[in-house]
Amino acid sequence: MTLVTNLGFPRIGAKRELKSALEGYWRGELDARQLQETAAQLRHAHWRLQREAGADVVPCNDFSLYDHVLDTAFLLDAIPDRYRALADRDPLAGYFALARGVQTGGFDLPALEMTKWFDTNYHYLVPELHAGQSFRLRGDKPLAEYVEARQLGLDARPVLLGPVSFLLLSKTTDGSDRLQLLDRLLPVYAELLQRLHAAGATWVQIDEPCLVLDQDADDHAAYRRAYAALAAAQGPKLMLATYFGALGDNLALAMELPVDGLHVDLVRAAPQIDAVLDALPAGRTLSIGVVDGRNIWRADLDAALDLVRRVAARIGAQRLQLAPSCSLLHVPVDTRLETELPANMVAWLAFARQKIDELRVLADAANGAFYTASTLELARERRESRRTSPKVHRPQVARRLDALDEVQVARRSPYAERRRVQHERMRLPAFPTTTIGSFPQTREVRQARARHRGGKLSDADYDAFLAAETERCVRMQEEIGLDVLVHGEFERNDMVEYFGERLDGFAFTHNGWVQSYGSRCVKPPVIYGDVQRPAPMTVRWSQYAQSLTERPMKGMLTGPVTMLQWSFVRDDQPRATTCRQIALALRDEVLDLEQAGIRTIQIDEPALREGLPLRRADWPAYLEWAVDCFRISASGVADDTQIHTHMCYSQFNDIIDAVAAMDADVISIETSRSRMELLDAFVRFRYPNEIGPGVYDIHSPRLPSVEEMTALLRKAVAVLDAGQIWVNPDCGLKTRGWPETRAALQAMVEAARRLRAASAQAA
Repeated sequence: MTLVTNLGFPRIGAKRELKSALEGYWRGELDARQLQETAAQLRHAHWRLQREAGADVVPCNDFSLYDHVLDTAFLLDAIPDRYRALADRDPLAGYFALARGVQTGGFDLPALEMTKWFDTNYHYLVPELHAGQSFRLRGDKPLAEYVEARQLGLDARPVLLGPVSFLLLSKTTDGSDRLQLLDRLLPVYAELLQRLHAAGATWVQIDEPCLVLDQDADDHAAYRRAYAALAAAQGPKLMLATYFGALGDNLALAMELPVDGLHVDLVRAAPQIDAVLDALPAGRTLSIGVVDGRNIWRADLDAALDLVRRVAARIGAQRLQLAPSCSLLHVPVDTRLETELPANMVAWLAFARQKIDELRVLADAANGAFYTASTLELARERRESRRTSPKVHRPQVARRLDALDEVQVARRSPYAERRRVQHERMRLPAFPTTTIGSFPQTREVRQARARHRGGKLSDADYDAFLAAETERCVRMQEEIGLDVLVHGEFERNDMVEYFGERLDGFAFTHNGWVQSYGSRCVKPPVIYGDVQRPAPMTVRWSQYAQSLTERPMKGMLTGPVTMLQWSFVRDDQPRATTCRQIALALRDEVLDLEQAGIRTIQIDEPALREGLPLRRADWPAYLEWAVDCFRISASGVADDTQIHTHMCYSQFNDIIDAVAAMDADVISIETSRSRMELLDAFVRFRYPNEIGPGVYDIHSPRLPSVEEMTALLRKAVAVLDAGQIWVNPDCGLKTRGWPETRAALQAMVEAARRLRAASAQAA
């Protein structure tokens, strides 16, 4: 019979239990034993939930205290030398030092570089390797978690990041070829497989997501060598898992690898099924991803069932497994906790628990179970309710989109002319300083917001609180000596959620938490219908903040592509159409800010690179509409209004032309974790506008010195003209505390002053 399986489950907990435990541990309120107990409780609860929902086989070793790629590096002992003494003395402290940095106990270590996991909003830690790197098994996490699951009476399948994808997702610090390390790595994987087999594991899931990317002959040779070695290890059966796209020109390679099963994503790449079936070797198990592991809409069970039956007719039910398209890491846990959304909207949604329910229904229906008929009929009613809802479709939005004119996607004058009038108006010093937007969201801020939402704090008292916090923030920035200020965003919960709450077409869950990285969780909005702005969203607090100071005050907005990427997006129209609707709504806000006297406006687009399709051939179409959407939102202002944008954790080399085409007057980017490596993109491309390379990492509690920031700025000066450079942190300061924020910004301002002095002396 066809089995229901799963590639991975959310780790953080339905109510962010892991987040609370992690942050309690980092604050010293919990010890290591208590943290690990909470982690074990979550694993057990999640396994049982999956089994109750109908999974025949549950994944194990998909759980992580921070990140699964970091787990793999740690397991393989791929620990950079600078962390090794701490990792050997205290493995858990060493693990978190790699993730977050450390500045205590005689150690002063920055965190590893962090970047996006393919085209998702999940961040992974980038392993650092070097020529001659040695590997060995360090600890027994995959084995221990498999034994845990078996002791609970569960049929569990360990999940491992495959050796080739691990290397391709890593970086070498000496410029050497990562794949040259494969032969050193494979014996460690073989040993791990043998140990799992000895413990009773019959299958192991080996994730090789890089097989859906453009791969060259060297990559193909690496896969062949790797899987020949793993097959020779005589371990458990191997389920080769691919996801996020089609195998495409890597299909023949995947089919020739000596594995026992193959998982393919039939949500993002449904058309590949015929080619997969035609090429599938006799006897190989096929796992098909037929419910969306990355979005939260109920599946079209009728269409999915037709597909399941067609595949089963070709290969037989015994060789078929049903699964989500990818790990369910990217969706919340359970819609049953959503008691505040309208009941009809909850019925449109499927979180991790409900997706396994859907797989169970499909498997039972495919196997001829009569009791699935009523469930399938209910699914049809839910989809029809969504399709015909007047809340989804707004004719006035469609009419405005149809009237969109080409003039709206370009500024009135070229950048050179805008630069002149902006500099005349603003009269900023060389190396002007600013921040990315948010300031610390303290416990007091969060409590006041919660009390106001709960009706325990009046509107007037909450406004007075926000006004006081805003003024405090403005005064602190003036004291430190920042040149362009921000209001601090104390009225905002999240950079996407805040705006979505003020736009038609967005809905919000109560417990729809998704892990972004480590303990950082987001609650993505649900874009269910046509988007429009009923009223100004940010003008009031930006205008108030500007009234407190003579210095320029930045208005802060989240850009249309990021609003799209960081939401659960409706699947009944092209994503580009939804993004243009958001862009027009933000355009209205930009013009209102300008009219209110805010002449410096930042439209953040940290997710622009994240949305890039995985295959290069698909890039031009995406970049065309993504850049147009940014320009739609920004292009209506006068020449002397300065438009900023911000991007973080983006590799710019391959999209630098598109970044320039956005035509923002100033772009700020993340560069400190990579030690300014991202500026390599600007060596070969003459970026025309101004740029703020981030000089310190706000995701780490570590405080950088003035000298460190000055050194990073000197690296920037070696690549960019001094007149182009702004000085700013990597990202917003929301997650940091006030004392460290003040200290870091004081050091940053001093670094800028040193660069000004050196520049003036050189002139």
